[in-house]
Amino acid sequence: MAEVLSESLGRPVTAGEIGLAPLQEARLPPGATFPRDPTTALRGIIDHWSTVDRRDLLFTTTTFAASAFAAPVTRWLAVSADSATPRSDGRRIGREDVATLWKAAALARRQDSRYGGGDWRTGSVARCLRLQAAPMLRGTYTDEVERNLYSAAAELSRAVGWAAVDMSDHRSAQRHLTNALRLARLAGDVQSGCHVLTTTALQTLLAGHPGEAADMAEGAYERARPAAAPRVLAFAKLVEARAHARTGQTRGAGAALHLAETLLGQVRADGDPEYLAYFTHARLAADAVEIHRDLMQPAAALRWNREAGTMSQQHFTRSVGLRASIVAAAHLQAGDLEQGLALGHRSLDILSTVQSNRARDYVHTLLATATRWKRHPAVGELATRAHREIGVPIPS
Repeated sequence: MAEVLSESLGRPVTAGEIGLAPLQEARLPPGATFPRDPTTALRGIIDHWSTVDRRDLLFTTTTFAASAFAAPVTRWLAVSADSATPRSDGRRIGREDVATLWKAAALARRQDSRYGGGDWRTGSVARCLRLQAAPMLRGTYTDEVERNLYSAAAELSRAVGWAAVDMSDHRSAQRHLTNALRLARLAGDVQSGCHVLTTTALQTLLAGHPGEAADMAEGAYERARPAAAPRVLAFAKLVEARAHARTGQTRGAGAALHLAETLLGQVRADGDPEYLAYFTHARLAADAVEIHRDLMQPAAALRWNREAGTMSQQHFTRSVGLRASIVAAAHLQAGDLEQGLALGHRSLDILSTVQSNRARDYVHTLLATATRWKRHPAVGELATRAHREIGVPIPS
């Protein structure tokens, strides 16, 4: 409540001002802020992860407060690497231990893409934060292992946060992404920080704040440009392009998309992060379809769709379903009702197999595009099916 009032009034509103100070203090989630002090930051992250299962039940909410990212983003942009990192006296952590976190993060990405953020298989990966990552952060390690450990933990936290975004659990997502950004700074890993901040920008965009999202993505690119791999920088520019498109900024969207495409052409074999291996020219083309759909340029959207090629439905189930809904909307914008409906039904065939609030949002956007034919029986049939199978509200 305090966060929503802060957003509306343009100034901080404390829980005490609305008479909820004791409740707020009891439920304030550790790790939700971005402390400057490395020791305090690491302790807060460990405390949060140690109780992540119980606290997530308490805090699950669709509320998004852009102000919650103000301090984390500003502090990472100002100082992206800590000069000194904390030490502990726990058990010895080695390369094999860190490798398990990288594997858990990869599994989280695969499960989320195939089954959606709300599926039990995706959610079970979050327990790795409590059972594996938190104990490791309490351990002792060499300088080399330390930085790799923080980077791996950052990617795992980012992956868990993105799954929460997919289910519109924005409060939980913001906590996990903030933790991930702080860990990237502890690791001195500017490339990881850029990737996390770009993901944060994408959450901000999906939550309905495209202007702030564009600023975040541009900031991530500029801060990481001297150090990050081209694919990481290209991802930041792609998200910036998507944010500009949501506000109808054709020139800004086009410039950012062009630079993203140029950067992808500079990808090198060495130094390229595995966690963005999926981001190829074909994947950029698929996102470009959405960019031009948002700009109400269906001809350009359909041209990009031809470049996107075919994605594996088995491995990228949700993405394939979302893309079908986006292309369907582009056909409707072009006046092709038959093809738009056919692809709309295909998107439901696929998205009904995943647990994803984001999937519902995309289908809702598709149905809104079809309002010019709202009295057509086939449009009503698609809307009824979307409501029955994935819970999309029937347009009035």
